[in-house]
Formats: sequence, structure tokens, C-alpha cells
Amino acid sequence: MHMHKFEKAWLTFGVAALIVFLTVLGVSAFYLGNQPPSCLTTINPEKVDTTAPFDKPGLNKVEGKEWDYELVFVASAFSYNPASVQVPLGAKVKVMATTKDVIHGFEVAGTNINMMLEPGYISEIVTTFDKEGEYLILCNEYCGAGHHLMTSKIEVVKQ
Repeated sequence: MHMHKFEKAWLTFGVAALIVFLTVLGVSAFYLGNQPPSCLTTINPEKVDTTAPFDKPGLNKVEGKEWDYELVFVASAFSYNPASVQVPLGAKVKVMATTKDVIHGFEVAGTNINMMLEPGYISEIVTTFDKEGEYLILCNEYCGAGHHLMTSKIEVVKQ
């Protein structure tokens, strides 16, 4: 089979780029231990209600951490617990969420918070609420017949 010299050059370049990409990915995944965030923390979905901090969902002040508050949510059949929560303006908050039943979405409209909640995993994000107002939490993963009713809200207030 005869190949033009430009075809050989592009084929060589493509194979070399693929080898470099896979090497970088392999070193990052295996040698450095990088993993998706959901793989870091797990929870038994049958014992969510008895496992701290999910046994007391809501806003909790913390000391000695790089964030000021932990905001804990539990998703289950067409609802979030708590249904509404107040957060101080300018507070650095670690949002932690999990689900007891099926896959749910957790999107806080108007912010960069958008997580997928899977049974058995804890999703986390650290953020600062810099604007006062109400932020609607929506489930953006279809979870059943009552999916459209699944909402909650975060109210950011001055203190």
C-alpha cells in the first residue's frame, strides 16, 4: 500500500499525540492518585438518616476549618431536606449532599453549584454566597413522576 509523505506525517503526529495524551492521563490517574470527587467519600444509602452529619440536615457553624459553615442536604423521593435554609451573606460554605434512593440533581440557580447526587456517595463543593437574595435549588436529573416538584431554597441574608 502506497501512502503519501503528508499522510505518513499526519499519521505519525496523530499516533504520537495519542501516546502523549494517554501517558499524561495514566500518570495523573494512577501515579498521582487523582480521582473524581464522588469517589472520595461514600455513605451507606440505607443509613443516611443515622449517619452524621446527614442525621441533622441544615446549616451548621464549624470551627477550625477553611470554611465557616457546613450546609447539609439529603435528597429523597421528590424532596430535599431541609426545604429552606438561611445562609449569612459573605459566608464561606461547604455544601454537602447525598441521596437515599435514586440519582438526583442538585443545581443552585444563579450560582456555580451543580452536582449529581448518587446513592452511596457524598457530593461536596465549597462556595461563598456574595449576593443577598433567594436561590432556588432544582433537581436537574429526572427522578420519577414527582420530579418537577423537587425544589428547595437557600436564602442569603445580612447578619
